[in-house]
Amino acid sequence: MQKFPMTGPGLTNLETELRHLKSEERPAIIRAIAEARSHGDLSENAEYHSARERQSFIEGRIAELEEIISAAEVIDPASLSGDTIKFGAQVELIDEETEKQVRYQIVGLHEADIKQGRLSVTSPLAKSLIGKKPGDTVSVPAPGGDRSYEIITVRFG
Repeated sequence: MQKFPMTGPGLTNLETELRHLKSEERPAIIRAIAEARSHGDLSENAEYHSARERQSFIEGRIAELEEIISAAEVIDPASLSGDTIKFGAQVELIDEETEKQVRYQIVGLHEADIKQGRLSVTSPLAKSLIGKKPGDTVSVPAPGGDRSYEIITVRFG
């Protein structure tokens, strides 16, 4: 069984989503299907077909979350230390082309959200950062050409 590295808050978010789907979304969609059935002929009932599609999506997401949660390997970034980048590290970078400073935390695949500064450990940028130290420069392939970043700081916790 494949293990998924994940931070504690990432696991908590997935568990919260799973509880919500099971306790609120699933019962609501069952009620919607029952109501749509009461309208008669199911072959031409758009509400029924829409509710069934939604039910299929919800059940699929529940199964996916249960699998991810059961295979999660929680890693506490606060327990890590050092100056080399690894899972859980919070890194500060400067884009050498634009001089723009960015900050990311390297997290598990299923908790990544680039808008929130959470970078998937499987992303090209994270892969190029792993094992590097402050002062190092990394080059990352991007659609518009390679981008270079200088590592400013690395911290954990």
